[in-house]
Amino acid sequence: MFTGIIETMGTVVTIERQGSNAVFWIQSNISDELRIDQSVSHNGICLTVDQLQPGAHRVTAIAETLSKTNAGNWKQHDLINIERCMPMNGRLDGHIVQGHVDATAFCTEVKTLTGSWEYRFQFDKKFAALMIEKGSVCLNGISLTAFNVTNDQFTVAVIPYTYEHTNIQQVQAGNLVNIEFDIIGKYIQRMASLSRLSR
Repeated sequence: MFTGIIETMGTVVTIERQGSNAVFWIQSNISDELRIDQSVSHNGICLTVDQLQPGAHRVTAIAETLSKTNAGNWKQHDLINIERCMPMNGRLDGHIVQGHVDATAFCTEVKTLTGSWEYRFQFDKKFAALMIEKGSVCLNGISLTAFNVTNDQFTVAVIPYTYEHTNIQQVQAGNLVNIEFDIIGKYIQRMASLSRLSR
C-alpha cells in the first residue's frame, strides 16, 4: 500500500528480456535501504525487489504488467518515480494507492503557467465512473487531484516541488503515463453493479 507521495527517483540502468518478462536494474539513492522481497512502487507499479547490488536493485515485470502499464516503454537512463510502502503508523499525505495500475493515460497537452504546470490526459471511457471532479488520481505513482473532468479526459495541476522531484517533468504531449483510479471509487462502482444485478 502506498500514498502517491514520491520518495525519490531512480534511473533505469539495464533492461533484459527473459521470456515474456522484462527485468530492470534501477539505480537510486534508496536502493541500499531496500531488501529482497520488498514491494516498491515504480512509476506507480507495485514491483518486488528480487536482487540487490551496491546502489541498485532489480525488479521484474511480467507480461500482464507490461501490457497494462508503460513499463514496456522504459528505456535505459529513464527516470522512474519510486515510493516505498507506507508505514501503518504514519500520516497519509496523498491518498490510498495500491500500486495496481489500471491502464495508461495519454497526455494531450502540457501548459506552463506562472509557477505551475497543467497536464491534460485522455483515458479509456470505460473508466469514466471512476473519475470525479476534484477526486484523487495516481499518475506514474504520483497522487494528484483531477479537475475539468469529462467522460474521457481530465486535467491535473503540478506545483514546482512535484515537478522538480518526480518524472512528471519529462512527460510531454503524446506520452503515456500509468494511471490508477481511486480504490474507494472502485468499490463503490462494484457495489452499485452488484446491486443492479440482484434486482
